[in-house]
Amino acid sequence: MTITRGAAKLVIFDCDGVLVDSEYLSIQVLAETMREHGFKVSLAECYRDFLGRSLTSFTTALKENYSFTLTEAHLGQMRERLYELYRQELQPIAGISNALTRLGIPYCVASSSQPDRIRLSLDLTGLSHFFGNHIFSATMVGNGKPAPDLFLLAAKSMGAEPESCVVVEDSPAGLEAAERAAMRSFAFIGGSHAKDAGLRETVARLRPCRIFEQMDELPTLLAQLGED
Repeated sequence: MTITRGAAKLVIFDCDGVLVDSEYLSIQVLAETMREHGFKVSLAECYRDFLGRSLTSFTTALKENYSFTLTEAHLGQMRERLYELYRQELQPIAGISNALTRLGIPYCVASSSQPDRIRLSLDLTGLSHFFGNHIFSATMVGNGKPAPDLFLLAAKSMGAEPESCVVVEDSPAGLEAAERAAMRSFAFIGGSHAKDAGLRETVARLRPCRIFEQMDELPTLLAQLGED
């Protein structure tokens, strides 16, 4: 797919693993739940199969790959465990506040997570004031990542054309969604989960515009797009 070059006019951030360092906590809870139900699964397998997916896509993959059907009881238990871990351990991605302050162009969040989880994540890490109501969840569209629907909704709501958007993602599902939306993508691999998930090798195969580890670098990388 050919994507128009030029300066970015909107940055669309994923939340988990990009704004907040949460992916290792989420995968930890998922792996524990699966093991409790008799599935021998490694963290690497969980990252490979579930990282960055919407709840619908995630539950479908669980059923197809492991014949495990998540019930409402399972989801409620996992949510309780995860939120407790968030309150104890969740941190913002290093450098994100500085990067957001320096961007100079509009930005928003478009996450596979449920709205309450996004809000909790941003509240606990002191990032809520940066985004206000510019928060979009996979619950707002018919198909979550890797479908392009969520990113297209975010762009339309923010008044930007897809080709002028840059998506900042850490997951293969998110990067695929950006490509399908005709948006440029930056792959962030600075989260705590990056090594265990083998992110550098995985995202390189998807050929994002940039791969970077330090969030402080984002404003400079975005500025360079206008020079390409």
